[in-house]
Amino acid sequence: MSASGNAVDKPLFPSRLPKVEVTIFTRMSALAKQHDAVNLGQGFPDFDCDPTLIRHVSDAMHEGLNQYPPMIGVPDLRQAISTKIEALYGHHYDAQDEITITAGGTQALFCAIMCAVHPGDEVIVVEPAYDSYIPSIVLAGGIVKPVRMGIQPRRDSGYSLPFEELERAITPQTRLLIINTPHNPTGIIWRKDDMLRLQALLEGTNVLLCSDEVYEHIVFDGARHESVACYTELAGRSFVISSFSKPFHVTGWKVGYVAAPRPLTEEFRKIHQFNVFSVNAPMQYGIARYLQHEAAYKTLPDFYQKKRDYFRAGLNSTRLRMLPCEGTYFQAADYSDLNIPEASLSELEFAQWLTREIKVAAIPMSAFYSRPHDSGIIRFCFAKRESTLRSALERLKAL
Repeated sequence: MSASGNAVDKPLFPSRLPKVEVTIFTRMSALAKQHDAVNLGQGFPDFDCDPTLIRHVSDAMHEGLNQYPPMIGVPDLRQAISTKIEALYGHHYDAQDEITITAGGTQALFCAIMCAVHPGDEVIVVEPAYDSYIPSIVLAGGIVKPVRMGIQPRRDSGYSLPFEELERAITPQTRLLIINTPHNPTGIIWRKDDMLRLQALLEGTNVLLCSDEVYEHIVFDGARHESVACYTELAGRSFVISSFSKPFHVTGWKVGYVAAPRPLTEEFRKIHQFNVFSVNAPMQYGIARYLQHEAAYKTLPDFYQKKRDYFRAGLNSTRLRMLPCEGTYFQAADYSDLNIPEASLSELEFAQWLTREIKVAAIPMSAFYSRPHDSGIIRFCFAKRESTLRSALERLKAL
């Protein structure tokens, strides 16, 4: 009781993120569980990783490698990353001064944004976009400038990169541009011509680049992943972010990294050390050892392309219209031409109906926009066992 005899109210304070709710992934997964639906919404595999990787992590634990690792990451892991990037993309990052191990890609994105963006700085985000970008910008005091991808009226060509809009969006106040390739949620990839066009667009500006490349090893049909690290002028202004969660099927481990030039890395680490300080040690040692002996990266495109092709072949038996999928393990599908009353529902309403009635969970594409935007498209995750995909496809035939 207060001195006046009144009950003490709960402390009140203004929210730093007043517009943010529980994520759509959490909500749709809960709905899927409630209705016993096949969950093709949240992007995680339902199969195990390589037992060899588990053994390496277990060995590190039993060897007593359980205390704080270096703040910037285990040396062997940073060196393995440096070697990989140079072998694949031709750009050398110094393992000591230009590579930092992070608690997954999302923490890497947060620290990159927090170190680069000051209150009032403009940050361009290409939408649809991974949902962590904008809250991080808001927390940094930045001004979000969303630029929407184009999409063909009949979807035959899928989404397209909005270069004209990007050029118009850049101003003297622009501090950072965030890109993502391969792209979650649309499944498109940036090509060489796109990167050259981006390089020309940023020439002569003071704009930094944050390149989210966590799906870099999941690219299909013989295409090459065009990392910004391949382009010297882009690499010189970029935070390149990737993760081990996606290629090694261990999303719960939350181990990623940032590669960036020394001046950017110095600022990044100032935030990183007071955010998590360091990332769990045995996972780092285990992954470092795994990278020395395994060629898991090389098999990933074929591994996931077989899943993509199986899922797309099954969707051909439904009336959903598939958009192109060039990378990631996500498939976008257009439901707007279904000959059912539910085809007129908003994306969120349709995804909820699909989960309750058809027993398959997906994510509405509208969840990846900062402002209301409905185009009749949902996103499926096909990083699942064949039996899981088969069950979902059987149910989707009812559409």
